[in-house]
Amino acid sequence: MKAVRLHGYHQQPVVEEVPEPTVKGPLDVVVKIGGAGVCRTDLHIIEGQWDAAMHPALPYTLGHENAGWVHEIGSAVTNVQVGDTVILHPTPTCGLCRACRAGHDMHCSDSSFPGLSHDGGMAEYLLTSARACVKLDPRTRPQDVAALADAGITAYHAVRKAIPLLHPGTTCALIGAGGLGHIGIQCVAALTAARIIVIDRNPDALKLAEQLGAHHTVVADGGQVDAVNDLTGGGADVVLDFVAEQGAEQDGFAMTGRGGSYFVIGYGGTLTVPTLDIISTERNIVGNIVGTYNDLAELMVLAQTGKVTLHTRTYPLDAAAQALGDLDAGRVRGRAILVP
Repeated sequence: MKAVRLHGYHQQPVVEEVPEPTVKGPLDVVVKIGGAGVCRTDLHIIEGQWDAAMHPALPYTLGHENAGWVHEIGSAVTNVQVGDTVILHPTPTCGLCRACRAGHDMHCSDSSFPGLSHDGGMAEYLLTSARACVKLDPRTRPQDVAALADAGITAYHAVRKAIPLLHPGTTCALIGAGGLGHIGIQCVAALTAARIIVIDRNPDALKLAEQLGAHHTVVADGGQVDAVNDLTGGGADVVLDFVAEQGAEQDGFAMTGRGGSYFVIGYGGTLTVPTLDIISTERNIVGNIVGTYNDLAELMVLAQTGKVTLHTRTYPLDAAAQALGDLDAGRVRGRAILVP
């Protein structure tokens, strides 16, 4: 089968032939990929930023946002059958550790992360587990939902955590209206009555944000912090930062109001805050990683009822280098999706 393989850090991945995966354990599932999301995390992987955390053996196949059709199942799999349309939680988990028992399965002590720790889904087939599979309406096109498997639940997970803080009359500022941010806007609009302010340096992204539910948009042209503070009377109740690099992380904390919460979702930058500024204003800094299996199941309800939609640009698998280049250059509005 064809797969997008990374042979070395700071090198472009290449499309090459590799053996198809097969079922080996009783809970294994092989999925025929119908769509694989291209994520900024893939750019960070290529730069070597995830090597220390994941230690993948090179070369390996990228791709951690995957959806498709069940191709083969292990002897103990009962939740899906061959032919079912599925979206895959990005981290197959054990179901037995304390984190899994508590419903915090993204913190599973024995999880794996296809596309980061070993072979992922930028390929024709992917080996995963029954615990990762969320069964979908058979009319769903995997390429239309694949990016919800990671970008979607990462955004949804942060918004769901923020819901108790976003009662009517509050304000939520979202930094970044790209791949994660455009999903986050829809989640805030669907789940809360908060006033939504979206900040982005790209006017086209802000036009999309308005279509998705933003009440106000702010161009990140150097005056964005003052603009948000003016709109909110001193800062937003919740700031969701889907960028968190190149200075956005400092802006995010600065536009968080007294007693407010700054949710860090994007990554790559360094937040420098005097501790006095935290205690004197009682601002909170909240970290966010990928969501749970239940987060993904809930998000798919929103997606299949039309309350959250992905804006995508599709590429054939052979054009993976172009998709990664377009993403890195800011030419992708929404999400790039590889279709084998």
